[in-house]
Amino acid sequence: MTTQQSHGWAAYVGVGSNLESPREQVEQAISAIAQMEGCFLVAKSSLYRSEPMGQVDQADFINAVVAVQTVLDPRTLLAKLQGIEQDQGRVRDGEHWGPRTLDLDLLMHGSSVIDEPGLTLPHPGIALRNFVLLPFAEIASDVVIPELTDVATLARKIGTSNPAIEKLAQ
Repeated sequence: MTTQQSHGWAAYVGVGSNLESPREQVEQAISAIAQMEGCFLVAKSSLYRSEPMGQVDQADFINAVVAVQTVLDPRTLLAKLQGIEQDQGRVRDGEHWGPRTLDLDLLMHGSSVIDEPGLTLPHPGIALRNFVLLPFAEIASDVVIPELTDVATLARKIGTSNPAIEKLAQ
């Protein structure tokens, strides 16, 4: 785990929704993250619409990535993010890649590399998801993902067709 600097850590959070007004769910979650004690919102990406992964008989997702500066350790930050999900009606029913009102994924926390029950950093699917990499590259293209490479390089390789994705007009 990374040693905390005096100003905290840079952390990146993937935000997604495809139920109950997804655009509003994402915008409300970003606002909640910005107001979270122990965090300062540094940047937010544009919104992207993407087809769902896995189970395709569901609505498209709205996705974004936010950068925060935080004094919270990874587990505390994850717990607070899960609290926001719950506040916005997220029901964890064990369905993988199913529809959801809100999905907040802790993508990175400083340069931490963690593989523990309930917490894996960097996020295990980060290099395989265009709906994460494209918005991530928009706000932090030079960030190096531990044990991988920089976000810009991964984003260039991923493409926009699997799943299909488009940047939304603001």
